[in-house]
Amino acid sequence: MNTFSYSAPPQSQRDFIGYGRHPPRIDWPGGAKLVLNPVIVYEEGSEYSLTEGHGRNEGWGEYNTQVGPNLRDLGTETHFEFGSRVGIWRLARMLEELGLQATVSATAVALDRNREVAAWMIEAGHDLLGHGWRWFEAWDQSREEEREHLLKAVALYREVLGHRPIGWNQRSFPSVNTFDLLVEEGGFLYTSDPCNDEIPYFTRSSRGRMLVVPYSKTFNDSRFLVSPGYSNPGDFAADAIAGIDYLLAEADRIGGRMMTVAVHARWTGQPNRASGLRRILEHALATPGVAIMRRDDIARHVLEHCADLPTLPRA
Repeated sequence: MNTFSYSAPPQSQRDFIGYGRHPPRIDWPGGAKLVLNPVIVYEEGSEYSLTEGHGRNEGWGEYNTQVGPNLRDLGTETHFEFGSRVGIWRLARMLEELGLQATVSATAVALDRNREVAAWMIEAGHDLLGHGWRWFEAWDQSREEEREHLLKAVALYREVLGHRPIGWNQRSFPSVNTFDLLVEEGGFLYTSDPCNDEIPYFTRSSRGRMLVVPYSKTFNDSRFLVSPGYSNPGDFAADAIAGIDYLLAEADRIGGRMMTVAVHARWTGQPNRASGLRRILEHALATPGVAIMRRDDIARHVLEHCADLPTLPRA
């Protein structure tokens, strides 16, 4: 009888086990069973553009139509402009009306180009999730170029906001160098690049360990532009509300849960899609056991009160 055994490659750093069958119980502030983190993604003005010598146009516009590479894509350019001129302020008004603080995942150049957005973040008490110097793909950069962009981003955040980010999330997904560069830089308390869990966890680093506050591509308005995805705001709202209710019920059995809902200024800043986000947030506010928290506050709570969580292998 033939037998076959498999051994993982020696360089593999993937973890398919995580917390496993019995995850640790996390107690959230105020006895909350589920913490919901709303993330407003702000990238406008930092995307690829022929006008800035990038040799290409940005592809994540409202429509799946590519212009160029030698011609300006005025449609996509103005779509991004809508996000900074109109969309971000619609979302700002919504948060103010609901009395909420959110996390803003912004690129440094985007904030530099519209410093009124930075001023609003400071005045309203929203926290910053570092999202890069520009909205470029880290996985396509050399280690040296990615390091340069990271340091330029931190410096520009300090100039525009008066403080640096303590958390990080690359465009789409990180490179193989991102984690080590964050540890090397030395000022980050957590990373949000992985999407592989529903509660925070610690992972090994060259300086001891790093906190991971997982992100989500599931409850994310990018699904309005992918297939299969959301065809209308009701789809987004129903999807996220179902997630809230399920996680809340599950928390009774296995302990505190976490959920990220991420939206972009140029997409959910549109009035129809904004209605879907409002339904999600109003449902969370009306549901006992749900707390809406900034990402930095989630990270600091775990670092202060959950330091005994096990350290998991690198993700």
